[in-house]
Formats: sequence, C-alpha cells, structure tokens
Amino acid sequence: MKLLDANTHAAEASRADVLALANDVDPRTLQFEGVQRIDLSFPKFTDGRAFTQAFLLRRRLGFKGEICAVGDVLIDQLQQMQRSGFDSAVLRADQNPDFARAQLARYPAFYQGDAVQTQPQFSAGVSA
Repeated sequence: MKLLDANTHAAEASRADVLALANDVDPRTLQFEGVQRIDLSFPKFTDGRAFTQAFLLRRRLGFKGEICAVGDVLIDQLQQMQRSGFDSAVLRADQNPDFARAQLARYPAFYQGDAVQTQPQFSAGVSA
C-alpha cells in the first residue's frame, strides 16, 4: 500500500480523473469511465462505510484504478484497508509514516482470500 502525504494528495485531488466519494454514496449508482483514482472518505476512524465501498468497487464493480483512503486514517486500519481493496492512504496528521510501513510489512500474506487476492492460500495451485 502506498502512503501519500497530505500535500501531494491535495495537489492531485483536483485532477479530472480523480473522483472523491462521500462515505454515504453507493458506488453501484455511479459511472467510472475515465476515472483513474477514487478517494474514499473516513470522516471518523469509527466509521467503516468506506471499507464496504472499496470492497464493492473491487469485487463487484471490477474497478481497476487506484482507491485511496482519506480523512481520519489510522495506522491500525491499514492492513484491513489493503485487504478491502485500497491501494493508497493519506494518514491522519498525527500518525507516523515509518510506523505505518512497519505495520504493513508485519504481515506480508494471509491464509484466507480478500478483495484483492480472492483465492485462499490453501487452494493456490489447485485447479477445479
């Protein structure tokens, strides 16, 4: 997962191929033609609706572009964000990016499937 600093993110947010979604928007109602990045909002770290949006975008809608987490993003959410389909995140200002990288490196793989790697590890290499 790529960690973006707030200034870089803000500079790119106004591009025509970037779509910012509030966490109460149903992504199934939108068109994504020409969209390269979708910013999903976490207004509070306790509000996880953007996890569902990311999962819908990846698994059900087949969105192949970048999905970025913005808002009240904490280090301990990053692993689940990555497994839900996020590619990048803008950490809350009080979060240390070095600690975030260490957290992401702690678990390089998971036994069960997720939004990105749908096949569980125990079935890797097994054909149906």
